[in-house]
Amino acid sequence: MHEQDQLAERFETHRAHLRAVAYRMLGSLNEADDAVQESWLRLSRADVTGVANLAAWLQTVVSRVCLDILRSRASRREDPVGQQVPDRIRDADDEGDPEHEALLIDSVGRALLVVLDTLVPAERIAFVLHDMFAVPFDQIAPIVERSPVTTKKLASRARRKVRGTPAAPRTELARHRHVVDAFLAAARSGDLNALLAVLAPDVLRRADPAVLPSGAPTEVRGARAVAEETVVLGRRSRFAAPALVNGVVGIVVAPRGRLLLVLTLTIEGEKITEYEVIAAPARLRQLDLAVLDE
Repeated sequence: MHEQDQLAERFETHRAHLRAVAYRMLGSLNEADDAVQESWLRLSRADVTGVANLAAWLQTVVSRVCLDILRSRASRREDPVGQQVPDRIRDADDEGDPEHEALLIDSVGRALLVVLDTLVPAERIAFVLHDMFAVPFDQIAPIVERSPVTTKKLASRARRKVRGTPAAPRTELARHRHVVDAFLAAARSGDLNALLAVLAPDVLRRADPAVLPSGAPTEVRGARAVAEETVVLGRRSRFAAPALVNGVVGIVVAPRGRLLLVLTLTIEGEKITEYEVIAAPARLRQLDLAVLDE
């Protein structure tokens, strides 16, 4: 077999792992595939006869490619919530790739993708490689151009951001998580009775105007009115996941892992008494988002 064909065959055995690494670093399947392809191009032009561990070599290459992409995003000030609200809402409503959505949920988790997008590039690389793929800090350090000690600090800082700071006891968070899970399940299935069961009789729904159909009120009160509206607008709930929002249980709506909306909730007992749908980019940036422990 030709030497280049043999190299291509060896590369293919590592493609799935490289794609998984790149996807977690970039949060975009298309960009992850581009990063993997760039890694192949670099491999095909390199002399790797002296490389003892091709898997580690390729992981380093794809990580450096991803770091360059993340830095390029930052230099362009590419903000995942910077697009105008009506455009983002329309883009989400047009999203029609359920297979991709399943990949987001199964492989990483929607809330984690949202939080990873808040990290600076070096933090994200260090966290993904160490915490998700168990790469030692001395191997990560050259990639992010830091010392091993500083690289460890980068990952630690990222870990604190990912975990957040709960503002309520664990038992209360778990109880509220149960309520939110029930609300999302009812919204996804369009089950009006299940929604009524989780909403307080005088529940208040507030929303940024851009989220709503033209002419819809920014405030709606009463379980039936809120439940009926949720059934109508519930198609976005397939992009939703529980998250820690300002230290308490909330909901992020993130098509393709990019933040679109956040729901802040007030929960009393087993009922949602109030929630607000936040979509304005400036308001979203002010929220402290973290992953909610299972």
